[in-house]
Amino acid sequence: MNQQFEQELLSSWQERQEFAEKMLPIIGSLYRDHCVEITLYGRTLLNASAIDVIKAHRTVRRHEGEKLRLRESWPVLEAISKMKLAPVEIDIGKLAFDFHHSDKNGKSGDGKDRSNLEAYLNQALSEVHNAQDNHKATDVVLYGFGRIGRLLARLLIERQGKNNKLRLRAIVVRGGREGDLEKRASLLRRDSVHGPFNGSITIDEKRKAIKANGSYIQVIYADSPDEIDYTNYGIDDAIVVDNTGMWRDEEGLGLHLKSKGVAKVLLTAPGKGLIKNIVHGVNHGDILTSDNILSAASCTTNAITPVLKALDEEYGIENGHVETVHSFTNDQNLIDNYHKADRRGRSASLNMVITETGAAKAVSKAYPPLAGKLTGNAIRVPTPNVSMAILNLNLKSVTDKDSINHYLQTASLFSDLQHQIDFTASKEIVSTDLVGTRAASVVDSQATIVAENRATLYVWYDNEFGYSCQVMRVVRDMAGLSYPLVPQADFAIS
Repeated sequence: MNQQFEQELLSSWQERQEFAEKMLPIIGSLYRDHCVEITLYGRTLLNASAIDVIKAHRTVRRHEGEKLRLRESWPVLEAISKMKLAPVEIDIGKLAFDFHHSDKNGKSGDGKDRSNLEAYLNQALSEVHNAQDNHKATDVVLYGFGRIGRLLARLLIERQGKNNKLRLRAIVVRGGREGDLEKRASLLRRDSVHGPFNGSITIDEKRKAIKANGSYIQVIYADSPDEIDYTNYGIDDAIVVDNTGMWRDEEGLGLHLKSKGVAKVLLTAPGKGLIKNIVHGVNHGDILTSDNILSAASCTTNAITPVLKALDEEYGIENGHVETVHSFTNDQNLIDNYHKADRRGRSASLNMVITETGAAKAVSKAYPPLAGKLTGNAIRVPTPNVSMAILNLNLKSVTDKDSINHYLQTASLFSDLQHQIDFTASKEIVSTDLVGTRAASVVDSQATIVAENRATLYVWYDNEFGYSCQVMRVVRDMAGLSYPLVPQADFAIS
């Protein structure tokens, strides 16, 4: 009996592996040839491994209470691969579950034809089926190549392909001394937090360029944003992503626009003055084609604003306090030394350091209904990445832990904030488990505390990678590359 059980277990696993391995080349070619991105319950399968695909399928049961088998999603992917589609993001997990288990999710009476897969997909993908791709490619320049700059480079390079619409053309840094190029490439190649680069990186010393997975990235040495002629490198109408934080107002960031070949500028820090601070998913609709300078706000603002918006729309927020437990950053000292800010001169690797954060006030720039309702503070802790925001909120209505958790889980899967909010029910999760998270925030449901109208929520966020993914979403919108999502969000957060 044991031998039979073990054989059945092994056969089941091998079947899943075989389906996953068949999926990978199709997922890759759909994106690189047609800009069709395949996801599964919000998790991108682009550049995933076979094990990643299997694990993504396993999470469906937690959300739906029912398995989604790879042999159910495989025919959906195979059929999609034969369709002529315009750029789109397709969640094959949701489509497959809806097609095979519509009686379980209450959608069997919505008028869709589920008797035939081809007919079902033609209906589900009618918006992009046989449609033209009218999006043009946009050049991207990374001004600065620190923690965020290198992660943005990874995100741009992972999507390299002949039909790619965002092309990383150059990075701009100071320096230029002997050995600089190799050191820049080495920092992209290896990362102590995020691991090795997934691919091949070489340098072209003669032309001062980095070659990575087919991308040719010019390295430009400059001391000021307004002294570069990008057209000399074949770069034009580019979006410059300023990762330095040195210029945060219109006057300073406007220097980029004085350089030939630059069309728009995005700051990866909170902007000052009248610069729009964009938290994608919340106020990205405010981006206008006439906006030449934008800010992607801060990592903490991106983490907390989507969750706060969701809670405010459902329960109403009277007021609250946000306490951030934040990993240390380059702004702090490794050992005690002079620093102009209070306490930040003390060793980041040895101390918890109380400091201020403007994230709570900055929320209202992206979501005005919370203006004046939040206070905030921060504690820097001796970890290199992944932070946590503790939201202590007084709500306008009485609720309970299960209701809030169910609401936020549903929002993370089916709302228009599904790319920003993730959700975990794990009792064992710790900060290092969240490294590489693509969502702006992850709600830790096991830690949620609710007493009548008082709620305390614990929200994890990868303050480097998760934030970089949010930056990329803003870059795509600035380039006019807002692709439809299928199936569309059907859980409204107004």
